[in-house]
Amino acid sequence: MTAPALAQQSRVFREGNAWIEETTGTLPAARNVAVKLDLGNLTIKGGAAQAITYSIRKRAFAPSEAAARKQFEMYRVNAGRQGDFAVLRGSLEGNVRRMNADVLVQAPRSTELVKVSTEGGNETISGFNGRVDAQTGGGNINLDDIAGAVSASSGGGNVTVGNVGSDVVLRTGGGNIVVGAAKGRIVTSSGGGNIRIGSGAQAMTVETGGGTINVEHCGGELKAETGGGSLDLGRIVGGAELQTGGGSIRLASANGPVVAQSGGGRVELFNLAEGAHVETGSGPITAEFVSGRPFTGANLETPVGDIVVYLGSDLRATVKASVDVATGHGIRSEFPEIRVNSEGGQWGPKTFFADGNLNGGGPVLRLHTSTGDIVIKRAKK
Repeated sequence: MTAPALAQQSRVFREGNAWIEETTGTLPAARNVAVKLDLGNLTIKGGAAQAITYSIRKRAFAPSEAAARKQFEMYRVNAGRQGDFAVLRGSLEGNVRRMNADVLVQAPRSTELVKVSTEGGNETISGFNGRVDAQTGGGNINLDDIAGAVSASSGGGNVTVGNVGSDVVLRTGGGNIVVGAAKGRIVTSSGGGNIRIGSGAQAMTVETGGGTINVEHCGGELKAETGGGSLDLGRIVGGAELQTGGGSIRLASANGPVVAQSGGGRVELFNLAEGAHVETGSGPITAEFVSGRPFTGANLETPVGDIVVYLGSDLRATVKASVDVATGHGIRSEFPEIRVNSEGGQWGPKTFFADGNLNGGGPVLRLHTSTGDIVIKRAKK
């Protein structure tokens, strides 16, 4: 059984070319807050107040006050208490044209769970110590200053998150996703929008059907996949699995092993502490393996494009490189330990091979391009 609101009052007035019904009310504080709306946008704010207050503004573009009141009656928002939940339920009865609504709820910051759902309206939630579970059929979702875990899903709108103190799970059917910072794991998925993440303290899984992915800092393992956009990635504390159907890949640094695959774009990987496996359907590859960490082996391969690698001074590796059809210099190396040989006639294309042991040898660094050149250089670090 639902306990009714402590106090509620309404008024109807004219505002511009629309009629407004404004209803305000108060509910006693509860451990959890739940809001479900068939119509309208929703804003929920946490604060120092001990009670829960709400404001509902219905807006009807009707020719008269009487006509507007008939429309208002078709959308009722009931407030009450159900167990540990303070509940607001907006129920739409019949078809309503040229009417919208905005709902504002203010609740204690200490609320343990905020659970909201709208048919298609936008949702804005901020300032809570507990968890947030937000769903909308197609609107945008904006979340910020949430200490607990966050789960948000939109049928096709954008999802924007500021600061979160725990895990984050975000999904949208086709909109963009933006995350400022999260202290927990991050899982994001979009049907085709762009995804941008500032900082995450733990592992991430980032997927989009076709947009670009940008991650500035990942505190654990990273898995990033896009159907056709580019990947622009900063510092990765762990390893990384990177895949794009046709865009470019750029990685600033990674402490763990990296697997990078592109259907046809450029791949650039810098400050790699361990090993890498890189494949691109068409495009150049640049990779830098730095000193100070045990090299675990690498395989870089492209059918069309140059390969440039930078190797740390103390890297222990066995280099094996080959070019099927050299387009310029074939294979060039700044390391005298690496021997370069070629095969082919004076006027026809040449095939180049190179091998050698750096610092006594170690795991294999394999480099192969069908049509292109290979350059092996000393890293400056």
